Amino acid sequence: MPSFEVTPIGTVRNNRTDVQHTDNWGAVRSTITIDERFGEACLQGLEGFSHVEVLFIFDQFPEHDDYREPRPYRGRSDLPPVGVFAGRGPRRPNRIGVTCCAIESVHRRELTVVGLDAVSGTPVIDLKPTMAEFRAVNIKQPEWVSRLMSEYFQP
Repeated sequence: MPSFEVTPIGTVRNNRTDVQHTDNWGAVRSTITIDERFGEACLQGLEGFSHVEVLFIFDQFPEHDDYREPRPYRGRSDLPPVGVFAGRGPRRPNRIGVTCCAIESVHRRELTVVGLDAVSGTPVIDLKPTMAEFRAVNIKQPEWVSRLMSEYFQP
């Protein structure tokens, strides 16, 4: 398959630096500074939205060399093994993460959000305003996911 190159549009800054600390993202306040090449008005209009989807790169995690075998989620033996595309973790092909975050403020090239699960210094590759028409309804997931995620977005 052909490959492609992605250039970050900005960088995350917050008080989280430990990539092994994987829970309690709910109150994390992050400022995403957009690269100056996009100009001072690049976020104009985003202040009218309550949430934004942040696409970022898990740049501090290496990719696995083999994704063929299902693995227990987060390496936890109490969880069932799942294929690489049945999870949202950082050790995945292309290491792309996406999180829907509450917008706290928009100012020129700075976007402050709450609930972004990316450590300080993480490269951001895109932002998309969250629109109700794009959100899924009637979501179904296995019981173990709720158990696993019970503290993920807790403050």
